[in-house]
Amino acid sequence: MLANLLLVVHLVIAVAIVVLVLLQQGKGADAGAAFGGGGGGSAQSLFGAQGSANFLSRTTSVLITLFFVTSLTLALYYAKQAGPRSVLEGSVVEQTESAPDSAPDSDVPSVDSDAAPAAPGQESDVPAAPESQ
Repeated sequence: MLANLLLVVHLVIAVAIVVLVLLQQGKGADAGAAFGGGGGGSAQSLFGAQGSANFLSRTTSVLITLFFVTSLTLALYYAKQAGPRSVLEGSVVEQTESAPDSAPDSDVPSVDSDAAPAAPGQESDVPAAPESQ
């Protein structure tokens, strides 16, 4: 339950980081202004000329730190849930156990190695091989 809640918070933080990164103006903002992208938007009037850049940068930094912390927490949680991942620790085969020689209540009939093959006139459960030409 706690892991699911942390996973949802992790995903919300990831989406918020993407949105905040897309809202920020890059270093090449002057080239974007030539195409109509830099016309004094509402972010500049709300926070001032440099206020929005500082606010968005700090908020992005905080969200990236939270994203890193939730990533590590989820990784550690799921690593404990998975158990040992080593080949030597995870798949220990016990060699002391052996298969029983014959199971009396088994549905599979036993095969006698001394049994003679079926005579040519008698029918067998095994289909005959096709004759070569």
